Amino acid sequence: MKLDVISHCTIDTIEINDSKYIVPGGPGCYCSLTARSLKFDVKLHTKFGSDFTLSDYLTEKKIEFENPLSNESTTQFILQIVNSERTLFLKNKCEVIDNIVLDTDSVIISPLFDEISLDLFEKITNDASFVLLDPQGFLRRIDSENKIYLEHTDLNLSNISAIKVNSDELNALTNVSNLDGIKILQKKGIDNVILTDKQNISLLSGNKIYSIALPDIELNDTTGIGDIFSASFCCTMLKEKDILWALSFAGGAAQAALESGQIGLEKIPSKGAIESNAYYFYNTVRFKEI
Repeated sequence: MKLDVISHCTIDTIEINDSKYIVPGGPGCYCSLTARSLKFDVKLHTKFGSDFTLSDYLTEKKIEFENPLSNESTTQFILQIVNSERTLFLKNKCEVIDNIVLDTDSVIISPLFDEISLDLFEKITNDASFVLLDPQGFLRRIDSENKIYLEHTDLNLSNISAIKVNSDELNALTNVSNLDGIKILQKKGIDNVILTDKQNISLLSGNKIYSIALPDIELNDTTGIGDIFSASFCCTMLKEKDILWALSFAGGAAQAALESGQIGLEKIPSKGAIESNAYYFYNTVRFKEI
């Protein structure tokens, strides 16, 4: 099966306590490599500069590119992580992504900061039949110190199949940060609305809210966990057409990544590790009608 991924690759400076790691990342990497782990063919629409060192590795993993090399330097973030909380600073922004030709009608759209215009976003959502959206990059702004914050933003969500948001992103989209907010998103036309609140994950689909809880895990680097979750959900939904399995595989992937204790892309789990956890979550999913 095939999947298009639209997002910048990045060079991340990850600061955890007194340690600092400079590693490649971004949803372009995390989503694409997770989808490859789940045996999907991936076309990645991204931009990066000559300072990005992972392009050969992504090619070896059989990820297809569409004109990714830019004359500008790669998008860079500084991430300061304390437990499950993180503070982001934008260090550099690469050029925008444009002239996209989809390889399939299934796509993950996960902008980081202004790399996808709203016009291109609406064109993609009109052309594709299954769209999973992580809206973070549409909501982000920077202050005078380049610190990232979120601002209320109106998006046309009528052609979105699934959206993944945390509480802050939900509030930026709806002015509500609890379960009422995901009902508002559903009324905008989204089939499946996923709310991640630290360990607690809720999914509104139809007239039911499904929920799972990740186990207590000593957290190290949480960078990319949401991308790994999103890609696992998307791939399983496309393959199995089963919302419970999609949620279970996504939770299983997030758990496996966190349990690895690894930094950066090293935490992307194998298909076997994802499946083992997925069976557990499938038997623990709770649901209620609304």
